Amino acid sequence: MTKNETIRIGVGAVVFRGEEVLLVKRGKPPFKGHWSIPGGGLEFGERLEDAARREVMEETGLEIEITGLIGAFEAMPEDIGQLTHVVMIDYHAEWIAGEPVAADDAAEAAFFSFDEARERLSWDDTRRAVSMAIEMREQRRNR
Repeated sequence: MTKNETIRIGVGAVVFRGEEVLLVKRGKPPFKGHWSIPGGGLEFGERLEDAARREVMEETGLEIEITGLIGAFEAMPEDIGQLTHVVMIDYHAEWIAGEPVAADDAAEAAFFSFDEARERLSWDDTRRAVSMAIEMREQRRNR
């Protein structure tokens, strides 16, 4: 690995409010202008779930409850056009309080129907994470 090559660990959350899911439009490079789930980098000494809650709060002002793990996803350097390999740990969560207000590195933040959210998302892995979260949520409800 050269000095310029980086491995990063990130966290994200698929946040539900009723039959809607929260998305943010990225306001800064490298993903500026693309819709995604809220998330960002893990800080040293921070637990993954705490990082997910913090990132949602920083980007949208919302309070959430983590309800489960979706899985781990990767963005390889060739996928994002940088010398960065990103490992994302994504959770599903329920909205507790607040109205979405874009902040930190989010240019916009809003809840969308499941179908509209999937259409807006820029990456297949994020669409897959949202679909997996919806399925997990339905399985929990049907128990």
